[in-house]
Amino acid sequence: MGTTMSPSVLIALIGLLYLLGFGGLSFLRRQGLSVRFALEGIALVLLAEVLVAASIPVHPLIFLIVLYLVTMRGRLLVDVANWMAQRGHSDRAFALFRLALRLGLDDVTRQIVLINRGVMELRCHNPEAAYVTLQEALAYSPMLPGAYYLAAGYYNLGLACRRTDRESEAIRHFNQAVDTLPGSIYAYGARQALKREERHSPPLSTGIDGAGGDECVDEGFKTRR
Repeated sequence: MGTTMSPSVLIALIGLLYLLGFGGLSFLRRQGLSVRFALEGIALVLLAEVLVAASIPVHPLIFLIVLYLVTMRGRLLVDVANWMAQRGHSDRAFALFRLALRLGLDDVTRQIVLINRGVMELRCHNPEAAYVTLQEALAYSPMLPGAYYLAAGYYNLGLACRRTDRESEAIRHFNQAVDTLPGSIYAYGARQALKREERHSPPLSTGIDGAGGDECVDEGFKTRR
């Protein structure tokens, strides 16, 4: 006769595997381990355990969904914001970026939100705002969003610099994009930008998914979890 795992043990196991899984991905991407992410996950596990101890049923699947929505709230809002922007609702997209930044995000997620917002500002023909946003996103932090996001950030910051007559900074950031992820579309775009003399029609801004374009409604980032 088989044994059935108790709800308390099952909840703890789901929480542990979730935290180890996403923590391992962050480690492999050299993003560091987010203390905030771990604390939020542990707090939700403890809350679920209290509910189970009080004889309040907690469905494991519902618990996993809540755990995911809470700990990934910033990245999910970025995806929704980019989806809105693709459909021409740039004002709503920017509102979602502002909301995400108010939600007490960990350093890595905050950088990802800022990089996405900066790219959208660049596509909406506001290079000065993009310059400020991307500078903030790429400022020194003990945690980094990974080479994929960094290369995108440096390339688009280079475009923002070029479009605001900061050519020496643009060259530096294009080189950083190449050095960060040499085989990426951002490195390719940066190499082309370095070869290209400044023209009336500058290179297109490129989002994390590699789509080019210079309109507010163009495709934006797809956050990687």
